[in-house]
Order: sequence, then C-alpha cells, then structure tokens
Amino acid sequence: MRSSNPVFSRRGFSRDNGYAGFNTAPQAGYAQGNPYAQNPYANNPYAQQDLQQGAPPQAPATTGRMTMDDVVMRSGMTLGTVAVGAIFAWALLPVSATSYGLAVGSAIIAFVLAMIQSFKRTPVPALILGYAAFEGVFLGVISEMYNSRWSGAPFQAVLGTLAVSAATLLVYKAGWIRVTARYARIGMAIAIAFVLVMAVNLLLVAFGVADNGGLRSFGPLGALVGVIAILLGAFFLTLDFKQIEDGIAYGAPKNEAWLAAFGLTMTLVWIYVEMLRLVAIFSRD
Repeated sequence: MRSSNPVFSRRGFSRDNGYAGFNTAPQAGYAQGNPYAQNPYANNPYAQQDLQQGAPPQAPATTGRMTMDDVVMRSGMTLGTVAVGAIFAWALLPVSATSYGLAVGSAIIAFVLAMIQSFKRTPVPALILGYAAFEGVFLGVISEMYNSRWSGAPFQAVLGTLAVSAATLLVYKAGWIRVTARYARIGMAIAIAFVLVMAVNLLLVAFGVADNGGLRSFGPLGALVGVIAILLGAFFLTLDFKQIEDGIAYGAPKNEAWLAAFGLTMTLVWIYVEMLRLVAIFSRD
C-alpha cells in the first residue's frame, strides 16, 4: 500500500533493508487479492521468529528501531520548521508582488527538495528540514495575503486542519475506517483523477478558456472542489497512519521516522492550503 506523498509513493517503508514494509502488513480484509493472505508473515523475518517461538507477531525488541516517540519527535521538528519559516515570512515580507514571487520561488524549491528526497533510498534530514523551511516561507506569504483580504482566515484554517487531522486519527484508531488494499486502490484512483482534472483546469485558466479560476473559483463550485480536496487529504492521512503503524510493528530502522515526519508534513500542508481557500470562500460577502 502506498501513500499519496511522493516519498511514500515511490518506496514507502519498503523491504530495502531487510525488514517488512507496509506493502506486506497483515490485516483482516486483505485476503482478496493479497499475495500474503495465506501466510501474511512470509516476508517478515521478525514475524517469522515470533511465530517459531509460538508468540504473537510483534516489533523486535532491538535497539535502533523506529518508535512512535521517534515519529512524534521528528514530526514536531519538521512541522516546527514549517511554522518558524511561516512566521518569519509573515513578519518580514509585506504583501506585494515581490513577496508573491518569493512565495512561488520557495514553493518550487520545496518541491524540488521533496522530489530529491523521494528518490533517495534513505532519509536525509537536511533535505527534509530544508523542504520544511521553504514550504514555511511559501505558507507564510500566502497566509498573510489571505489574511489581508479575509481577516482571521489563516487562524481558522489552522483550526480546521487540526480538526480534520484529529477527526481522521479518531476514526482510524477506533476502527471505523479499515485501511485495506481495496480502500487504498479506490482512494488513489479518485486522487489521481482529481489531480488530472485540476491540471486540465489549470491549463484552461492559463489559456483563457475558463474564467475566474474555473473549477478553482471562489464560488459554490470552488467550495465543492475544496471539500473534495480536504477529504482526499484525510484519506492520505489514513494511509500515512497505517504505514507508520506497520513500520513500527515490523521494526523499521529508527531513521525512517524522518520519512514518516516528511510524509505527514506534506499531507498536513495539503489540507491547510485547501482549508485556507475554503475559509476564504465562505468568508466572502
């Protein structure tokens, strides 16, 4: 199973280093179409050892393995870097065409750093924190621009992002959403279709075929598209939660916590940007 994040979609927590990855995680409901259904622990050396000893599969009791504390710590560092970058950009860059240009440039640099990391076989903290810093500058500038027109919109967007994240985590941990292979396939098909439609819409707007942003307008249609985008962000979070949970259970190396933090940050940025647009739409007279 792969997440929407570039870093996860290319390799996720794979078996490159000899440990079981997310793609082989056992779970009820995976039987149909799952090559590991009859022996879900076939490619997991830690699970095999547990089964041989007659114990239920669990994370290996060895040092140097990823824990939830590692994920929380790295995620805090990455999101903190985004927040610091956003605060400095908001405080030091006034709303102007120059600031907008810097925001676009920062977004491009952040995207390039994200792509470089996604093609690395191991996480590089400098790349991940660099991505977070430039992404923060981008978010700081656009947040200030939205706030100058719709006062309080960034604050409401932050609250909305936290609410969506908390609600998604709640329903995931409660078992109301089962992250099965079929669930992931359907969700990713919808996500790919959404991205393709948005790309076509961007081209139509650029060539003057669609007015006022087309599907991304600040009207009812734009609000509907924004809601769909936020729901997709929540879907991506469930995949990320599942991958992190399985990585911990099957003994992913400790430094993989940086990948978890990276993926979560990208998803939360997605949700925040869409939430910011949605708040602005509903704040219009």
